[in-house]
Amino acid sequence: MSETVCHCMDVDRDTIVAAIKDQKLTTVEDVQDATSAGTGCGGCIPEIETLLEENK
Repeated sequence: MSETVCHCMDVDRDTIVAAIKDQKLTTVEDVQDATSAGTGCGGCIPEIETLLEENK
């Protein structure tokens, strides 16, 4: 398992990156819908934005 990005929902980096690539996600809202990351406290949203930018 890779580094946890969203501690509230226990979602790791690999899960988010795979969802971005496999489902061609482009927004934080897309990632939230697909993985539930970023739907708790929201503290990981900047990191989700970075992962979206890195994995276009």
